[in-house]
Amino acid sequence: MANVVVIGAQWGDEGKGKITDLLSRSADVVVRYQGGVNAGHTIVVDNKVLKLHLIPSGILYQNTICLIGSGTVVDPKVMIGELEMLVENEIDISGLQLASSAHVTMPYHRLLDKEMEKSRGNKKIGTTGRGIGPTYADKAQRNGIRVIDLLDKQKLEERIKVPLSEKNGLLTKIYGVNPLNSNEIIEEYLEYGERLKPHIVDCSRAIHQAARNKKNILFEGAQGTLLDLDHGTYPFVTSSNPISGGACIGAGVGPTLIDRVIGVAKAYTTRVGEGPFPTELQGTLNDQLCDRGGEFGTTTGRRRRCGWFDGIIGKYSVEVNGLDCLAITKLDVLDELDEIKVCIAYELNGERIEYFPNSAEDFEKCNPIFETLPGWKCSTADCRRLEDLPTQAMNYLRFLAELMEVPIAIVSLGADRDQTIVIEDPIHGPKRALLRQ
Repeated sequence: MANVVVIGAQWGDEGKGKITDLLSRSADVVVRYQGGVNAGHTIVVDNKVLKLHLIPSGILYQNTICLIGSGTVVDPKVMIGELEMLVENEIDISGLQLASSAHVTMPYHRLLDKEMEKSRGNKKIGTTGRGIGPTYADKAQRNGIRVIDLLDKQKLEERIKVPLSEKNGLLTKIYGVNPLNSNEIIEEYLEYGERLKPHIVDCSRAIHQAARNKKNILFEGAQGTLLDLDHGTYPFVTSSNPISGGACIGAGVGPTLIDRVIGVAKAYTTRVGEGPFPTELQGTLNDQLCDRGGEFGTTTGRRRRCGWFDGIIGKYSVEVNGLDCLAITKLDVLDELDEIKVCIAYELNGERIEYFPNSAEDFEKCNPIFETLPGWKCSTADCRRLEDLPTQAMNYLRFLAELMEVPIAIVSLGADRDQTIVIEDPIHGPKRALLRQ
């Protein structure tokens, strides 16, 4: 048995969906522990593209239990839509379970999110507008609606009074938006509760039962380390904790239950929305990476900002998450480049630093110091073993492993499941790790 956490080691969009899908073959239970519909996983199976926002990637395996944990915030309308999409594609959803204590994104959360972002003008955070921040804010203020509340009309009516009154006051007096009708919301969300009722469980209890039965449990994070509320590039962050420690809180387990942590990182770096990005590229090269990598957000459709691999945020991610190993994705996107740069340090106020600065203002001032490596100028899409990779591609991977002082366990070379080199199985133990020299 092994219990493994999969996290994003950059600013999200690293390809966690594919890696989680790959590892789910060996998992008995997959747990989504934080975030909401602001996350997006794109999985390609048999040339079929499936886009999921809430439901864990492991749903594609018939005998895998998929849990949406208490640390997530759930938009029930989106979740039901995903369930219907899976059924249409003849995918069994009987193994899906939803934490009764997870908080619910309500219509006023989505509306407030959009209005608040508009009001920021040129100081936008880059929110997806899906109501995630306001949902977590209500949770912290003890004004939230939980999944279990959708199963009891009297309870829902009582719970919604205070937050809806407050939100309608904000919407009408501050943002000039028409108030929302409580009866309409209650009826709509009671219907959602009825449809989701067969899937609602006590999340923590279900996980501990699986652990007692020696099951392999995979904890799936959303977004990425640098978007963590406490440890990311604040204020340009999400409203939850995508780091590995968030798995314990969001799933309701102790840290001693976790055996390994695997970080997912692209072979370059991307970012969606606002905020500092030291290695960001401009012009033709940015467009080339964006187009070859299909760098458009699963959730928002926004074009991602692209840049060279940042080893400083990589090392920071290793430390913050306690990474045991890495999965490097989209190596094939670099196939056509003559040379590839990697950020090995920053220049800040005339000094060289090799650490991630806590201040957003300092991070904004950081200029990257690069090391340049030769490209391989040939396709890697059909490589299935390390020995198949061009020498320069192997050297590039070794350089990243050395820089971050962590082994690389998996290399992804395309969107399909089989376009993957598994060097070490993070669940069933080491085969042979691509270790730093």
